[in-house]
Amino acid sequence: MEKRIVVGMSGGVDSSMTLLLLKQSGWQPVGVTLMLEKWGEGCRENACCTAESLRVAKSVCEKLGVKHFVVDAKADFKREVMDYFIDELSRARTPNPCITCNRRLKFAKLFEWAQANGIDYVATGHYAKTAKRADGKTVLVPPKDRVKDQTYGLCLLPQEWLARCVFPLGGYTKEEVYATAKREGFEFFLKTKQSQDLCFVESAAVPAFLEEKLGRRGGEIVDANGKVLGRHDGLHFFTIGQRRGLGIEGENYVVGFDAEKNRLIVSKDRKDLLKRTVLVTGFNYSTGEQPTEPMKVTAQVRYRQEPTAAIMHPAVGGVVKAVFKEPAESVTQGQVCACYGDGGACIGGGFIESAR
Repeated sequence: MEKRIVVGMSGGVDSSMTLLLLKQSGWQPVGVTLMLEKWGEGCRENACCTAESLRVAKSVCEKLGVKHFVVDAKADFKREVMDYFIDELSRARTPNPCITCNRRLKFAKLFEWAQANGIDYVATGHYAKTAKRADGKTVLVPPKDRVKDQTYGLCLLPQEWLARCVFPLGGYTKEEVYATAKREGFEFFLKTKQSQDLCFVESAAVPAFLEEKLGRRGGEIVDANGKVLGRHDGLHFFTIGQRRGLGIEGENYVVGFDAEKNRLIVSKDRKDLLKRTVLVTGFNYSTGEQPTEPMKVTAQVRYRQEPTAAIMHPAVGGVVKAVFKEPAESVTQGQVCACYGDGGACIGGGFIESAR
């Protein structure tokens, strides 16, 4: 008997080929598109909030003979992702809306819809794999395409969801996915530009978005000794490691924020970006098991970063400490630290509270 499965359809090549591969391998897929809130009038071709992406998702489902449903998640998305994004920035933290969306919105809504319709499984177009351990626990493991590895973005998913997640693209490279699209008559995806923007606002519009939501909160730009070098329009316009657009003489890096004094801290020395220890809160243990002893791991603190060797210490008062073997660069408060064990299996992740 065919197993029914909900496929999150964004209108992009990855989710579309996920649907195709599942149907070809004997599953009975149902396409579900989440309608998300956005800011501004400009929309990108493959953004998951646009009318065009909805049209593409619907047409792909029709072509494959699959039922397609639309879920209005705008209010939830605004509350769980957009409001979170603004709140973090208002506290001089750097948010991670994509990982937060996966945990609070995307998978939550897909599993909610699946449960309401008597379906056990959910699939998405993420480049990741799951593996079943001998004890029956499901773990996230690296995909075939290590360049596209998205396990970092999925590190907050709980065991109850991982056990029912399917990631068909985990066994493919991006090039193989495009080749499949071309072979199966979906050539139009090859012409679609892959966006790196936030899904709810274009990169070029981010400053205007932030100014509307948070205004201008001018303050001083200082070095590590407190010497005033210039002024800024608001800490929310900057991120750790940034060196362009500071408006001061010489090449400087943003190395910290003093939220209490509304000061932007900069340095000419890139070494000031290096941190050896991070404290992580809200840690999600992917298998539901908390380590009781320090353990060797690799840890990742930002997208597109190679995980580096570290020691992960058991939580104390809800705070997990990770100590890097070699200092890591641009560790940022509010971003996510994901930890990996043997074979690259994801242990879990949480939000960086501080680094030193």
